Amino acid sequence: MAHQQPIIACKNVTKIFGANPQHVRAQLERGLSRADILAQTGHVVAVRDVSFSIARGEFFVVMGLSGSGKSTLIRCITRLIDPTFGTIEINGQDITQISASELRHVRRHTASMVFQRFGLFPHRRVLDNVAYGLEVQGVDKKTRQQQAMEIVQMVGLGGWEHYYPHELSGGMQQRVGLARALAVQPEILLCDEPFSALDPLIRREMQDELMRLQQVVHKTVMFITHDFLEALKIGDRIAIMKDGEIVQVGTPQEIVAHPVNDYVREFTKDAPRIKVLTAKTIMQPLEGERHDYPTLPAHTSLETLFGILAGTTTPFYLTEADQVIGWVDQATLMRSVAEWAG
Repeated sequence: MAHQQPIIACKNVTKIFGANPQHVRAQLERGLSRADILAQTGHVVAVRDVSFSIARGEFFVVMGLSGSGKSTLIRCITRLIDPTFGTIEINGQDITQISASELRHVRRHTASMVFQRFGLFPHRRVLDNVAYGLEVQGVDKKTRQQQAMEIVQMVGLGGWEHYYPHELSGGMQQRVGLARALAVQPEILLCDEPFSALDPLIRREMQDELMRLQQVVHKTVMFITHDFLEALKIGDRIAIMKDGEIVQVGTPQEIVAHPVNDYVREFTKDAPRIKVLTAKTIMQPLEGERHDYPTLPAHTSLETLFGILAGTTTPFYLTEADQVIGWVDQATLMRSVAEWAG
């Protein structure tokens, strides 16, 4: 995967809201803060010099507090909001330079959006809501209803296809929104805080459902959230935003184990470390001669490791890609836990 072209690549993406955003560039280059630029020019720097790439099939989460720029950023990906500067490539094509008809094709066939407030048509039944994107594509009615029905079944709404949105619970409505996005068979799902309006229990169920679906459909997902625990649960990698900028990108394990500043550290302090972190994050380096120790995968969670190491002082070698990369024992594990608690 590392050698493949990323499916999404953002380079120096900036979005400035105001009457004359191009003239704010000088203040940006001088390093003025968002607050100073607002005070001096009346312009809002919503996204500032953001660069990242997403690999095909990756679940990439952008996390930040309200006003951090995360929702503006995801809307720039398919130009629901046009960036002021920078480039956004999808499959190697800079979508900031394509025509209106080419952009429509990207929105209809390549990238589908799932919104926070569901965005369902109240006068359409579930099946017709799910089939809407196919209708826009020009797919004939029989084919689109057949395809939509398959997706309705996939998201667990079989038997509800002839109901209207107002007859469904919030979680069921969000399943319809997710099904509508999947029905056009996009390469990319763009999810803008899709579960934040749901009750906590339903929200957890929908997180599990999306992760289950991802195992089936293998889409590239860019997911926006303000909930760090949600980001940890579902993300392959997480980008954390503050004041329009990305302050850290990494796996959940990297971010929890090595926060780059106090802003990120504040999010990680209540993270369930033994569930998130793996044996690799606490392993000791290989030194001296090799012994006949048992082995464990380096990605073994610390929660699992607690059970394995209970009652034994024997070290375990950790393996990754069939290579021994380090070792861990009960003393190392307990010392790490004590450091986090202290």
